[in-house]
Amino acid sequence: MHETREINALFHLLDDPDQEVFDTVANKILMFGKEIIPNLEHLWETTIDEHIQERIEMLIHRVHYQDLQEAFRVWHAAGSQELIKGALLTAQYQYPDLTEQTVHTEIDRIKRNIWLELNNYLTPLEQINVLNSMIYNYFGLKGEEVSYQRKNQFFINQVIEGRKGNPLTNGIVYQALCAMLDLPVYAVNIPRQFILGYFDTFYDFTEPADPGDYRILFFIDPIQGQIYTQQDVDTYLKRVNVPVNPDFYKPQSNARIVQFLLEETAKCFRNDKEQYKHDELLNLARILD
Repeated sequence: MHETREINALFHLLDDPDQEVFDTVANKILMFGKEIIPNLEHLWETTIDEHIQERIEMLIHRVHYQDLQEAFRVWHAAGSQELIKGALLTAQYQYPDLTEQTVHTEIDRIKRNIWLELNNYLTPLEQINVLNSMIYNYFGLKGEEVSYQRKNQFFINQVIEGRKGNPLTNGIVYQALCAMLDLPVYAVNIPRQFILGYFDTFYDFTEPADPGDYRILFFIDPIQGQIYTQQDVDTYLKRVNVPVNPDFYKPQSNARIVQFLLEETAKCFRNDKEQYKHDELLNLARILD
């Protein structure tokens, strides 16, 4: 953005010790939107005062965050069609300059290889065996249990780049690929787990539906693609002392999956210095209510 007299005047006030003055200046700068970021970055590079640099860094973050809030509203209002898009928006919180195309290109490459191996004569189980072979052997995706110390496993760009995620991010990759390949695989709401169900038909999220209208043929653990039967899940629920609830077997919408991703990612930021990130991520999650 071309620097104007007004922008220069605002920048000169960034070192004002009065918090009220700084807040007023910051709010006016935020009104310029993301076009002001190059100016702020140039100011940071030419400033030697560390306190002012910290203020500039926070301003740049707030501009990105403001933009991200609007992006989530737009995605949600449009029906949350693409699960990967929602995961990329979540990753942009931590990596505002990430290149989305890199992730899309890699996902498309895996999809094309799976598609070449699929045909109409394969059973659902055979289809999933093809997916598992491509995702975990050919692409080399690994999975680990959720750990809030391993933050990068919550950000889809880092999962694709490092070939390692947790049940949630691996599951998002898996479900997104199934959607591209017209396979009725959806995340279900089993307590303390993030697993996928292969349904006997596609689910229409625009219509109210009874859980009895849809039948799950089997379950898939996205950490490594392990298959579970209904009996396996029943045994697990008994072991953890959780009564069976029909809602456990309802497909989760893309909006709810991304909302859960935001809620879980927030748990990675629990110390005092990063508390604002925890709060901001939960605020993004509330946009998807």
